[in-house]
Amino acid sequence: MQSGTLLGAEASCSGRTAFDSGHYRGKFVAPSSSTRMSHSLKLMNNAKQLWSGKQLTSHSLATTRHRCTRPVRAGADQIESTFSKTAAKALEVNLNSLWYGVLAEIGAGQEVARWFFRVGAAAGTIAKSISAYDMTISDSTYGKADRYVTRDRVQNMLDYEYLQCFLTLKSARGKDTCFFAFADTVVAKAFGRNNECHGWLGIKYQSRPGAEPNTVMIHCRMLDDTAQLQQEALGILGVNLVHGALSKGEQHYQVLAGLMDDLGRSRIEVDLVDFSGPDYQHVDKRCVALRLVEKGLCDAALFNPSGKLEIPQEALYKKNVLITRGRFRPFTLLHNDMLMGAASQFFCLDPNGPTASQDGDAYNECVYRDDTLVLLELTTRDMMEGGDLLDWTNRDGGIQEESFIQRIEALSTMGYSVLLSNYRRYFSLASYLSTFSKESIVISMGIPSVRELFKEKHYTDLDGGILEGFGRLLKYDLKLYVYPTLDETTGEMVTAETLQVEPKVQKLYDYIRERGTILPINDYNKELLMQDDVHKRVAESIRSGTPDWEKLVPTLVRDQIKTHSLLGYRSRPAPVLTNGSGKQQDPQQAQDKPQLVPK
Repeated sequence: MQSGTLLGAEASCSGRTAFDSGHYRGKFVAPSSSTRMSHSLKLMNNAKQLWSGKQLTSHSLATTRHRCTRPVRAGADQIESTFSKTAAKALEVNLNSLWYGVLAEIGAGQEVARWFFRVGAAAGTIAKSISAYDMTISDSTYGKADRYVTRDRVQNMLDYEYLQCFLTLKSARGKDTCFFAFADTVVAKAFGRNNECHGWLGIKYQSRPGAEPNTVMIHCRMLDDTAQLQQEALGILGVNLVHGALSKGEQHYQVLAGLMDDLGRSRIEVDLVDFSGPDYQHVDKRCVALRLVEKGLCDAALFNPSGKLEIPQEALYKKNVLITRGRFRPFTLLHNDMLMGAASQFFCLDPNGPTASQDGDAYNECVYRDDTLVLLELTTRDMMEGGDLLDWTNRDGGIQEESFIQRIEALSTMGYSVLLSNYRRYFSLASYLSTFSKESIVISMGIPSVRELFKEKHYTDLDGGILEGFGRLLKYDLKLYVYPTLDETTGEMVTAETLQVEPKVQKLYDYIRERGTILPINDYNKELLMQDDVHKRVAESIRSGTPDWEKLVPTLVRDQIKTHSLLGYRSRPAPVLTNGSGKQQDPQQAQDKPQLVPK
């Protein structure tokens, strides 16, 4: 016998499975409990052997074949052996008599249903499998749609299929059955086209018989080069979702942890997971997005100003992008001045004249544009490696959810979208943005960030070193707008035109600046620059309890910090201290903190 394994060889018989006698022509007749239990135990034992990587014995295969009349070669199909976790999960779902439902798939075949059929015992789990490929048929079933690969579409599919299954079968088996409906709508790689391949998957299910249903919905990007490989990956992802929701639904982070079993990040990216329903009322969707990025299921998560997670394909579609990276502890007037300066020069500059007047409506119309998305980028790399550990991490090295939510909420008050990413390098960020937007990309940054950008130590892992790094960056037609800084030693203003980087790479910097990629921000607030390290002064003033920080942050940010006591803010005034002579002493001087005053 060839080496190899089959979980449920009865699936290879002539159209009938071991449990078909209980589901013949739509009539449900439960098999005897002793017969089902005996066979289930044998199949589950085989599944466990597969999951652990063991070969099935000849005796195990013989019992698995059950009453197949034609021989089955164990080596005929290696797919269950290759994806042993997926096969075991599908079989576990099939063998649990509590779960019964519908699988509906549009696009990329019926790969999820195929897994449940191929491992055997599917008749005990699947009430119906459907694929409404034709648009007219799909619209007559799920309602008219302008676009078919959307969140609304998969939600309509889930609602329709779940309701039909539940209403039809509740009287016959509703007392001891948890009904579910799985649905997906995807677009895989098309022949002769380099299209964006993505999809929506969801499951609506009961956690207990008679309970109100929960819903878990995910959005994924399929990264394989061929449609066949994308179909395969989608089938595995669907099985992982169904198994995770049904077996570990109340532990939502366990659902996330199992989504990528038998897959890798080179094949699938999951950039949104949405939990809803009575069992998920405690789940904060922003924290779920944080874990997706932190655990590597995706590279970035995008939040709109209300804090709601968005899909980059939709949020960035036909949008110019203006982005700045920072820790934003908190967002200060300096951050805002940097963004406005870059926006005014890039969007408001008249080729035949000066920038639009800042006193008129023309300035507001060109800076605050409907076709431009302003993004504030937080990177988990910076949180974990850049000295931000005390604010963000817990004892296990993970990012504290409460601190993360506080910072997201503080930034949302400004009306900007927030991008949470795990990118360290700017060319990775540029690649991400250009995937979803073919319009202009503008990155604003300060002089210290530019100096860091041109340090060779950050590119030692690339074969081409710093040249390869900037080669990747320059392939995207973007602009780097550089905000000036005040030299602490000379008191001179350092701009993009006067900046000196490391001598070895100065000519590289000069070339990139001269080709027009690096540009100076000329429209800036000189009074803010005179404050000298505004971000540090604001943070120290908040912690020490002095009011000086309030004039260096936007009003909305100030109110948010005070209302929620963020960043160590104390609502009560600092205690009055005295020195040895009995005279009052400034509390900030007592803590040896610099005074927050203009020079």
